[in-house]
Amino acid sequence: MSSLTTVIRLSLYEVRIRIRSQRMAILGPLLILFIPGSVWGFADPNTTLPGQITVDGASTVMFLSSLFVLLSATLGVVLVGFDAISRPRMTGELAIDLAQPIDRRDLAMAHLFGVWGTVAIPVATLQLLSLGLIYRQMDIVPDPLDSGIWIMSTALLLFWYASLQLTASSMAHDLGSSVTFGVATWLFFTLLWLLVTVVIATLLGVDATDASNLEFVRFQERADLFSPNGVYQLILQSRLPEVAQPTVHPVHLILSTMGWTFLPTAFYLRRFRKLKP
Repeated sequence: MSSLTTVIRLSLYEVRIRIRSQRMAILGPLLILFIPGSVWGFADPNTTLPGQITVDGASTVMFLSSLFVLLSATLGVVLVGFDAISRPRMTGELAIDLAQPIDRRDLAMAHLFGVWGTVAIPVATLQLLSLGLIYRQMDIVPDPLDSGIWIMSTALLLFWYASLQLTASSMAHDLGSSVTFGVATWLFFTLLWLLVTVVIATLLGVDATDASNLEFVRFQERADLFSPNGVYQLILQSRLPEVAQPTVHPVHLILSTMGWTFLPTAFYLRRFRKLKP
């Protein structure tokens, strides 16, 4: 059996087990409420949005819904994967798995794709459903390229969080530590990153008191390259009308996307190879 076939089979097995768990029974309604629910609301022509936010088309709806994806799907990865490594390690199951005639790298990738697929598959399904809601509400057929980028970038975001969460789970010696590491990472990038950006901008002499300040906007976009959430939103923002597109160079955005895809995964694989059950 080839290495790729082994990884695929083990990943599908992980997905089948985890997607039937009580966690997904709780997470499922949350995803339905946040993803199709937010799209339905933003696509409603009668919706009044706060501030100067206007909906110019399907791409704007997808961009606005990204906030609700960040609040639900990424947290779902944390909830699904926080004990993916730590629990088998404590119960002795991991020692049995590592004793099998399978490469550690293949086993690590199976865990990673298993956690990722458990959340990414339902989310992608809900996103496809949401495209139909956009058509229903706005009588607009979403651009295939915009739709593909929305779904693929969301899948990438969940992959980044899965690699971060499994790294945390492999470092934890108990379930409490694993939950703490995962939730702390999620809180840092989801809620605290803007505060960090403002503090650093102020220290560097950039006026952060005015959110419309062009200098601060440019600084914030460059700072977002170092956050998975920021990169995700910059990718979606690049599909908006020209006046609303980010100022970061596309090459920088591509490099940041590649960095978040490969660096956390490489660190996780290295950590797993040296893991002692």
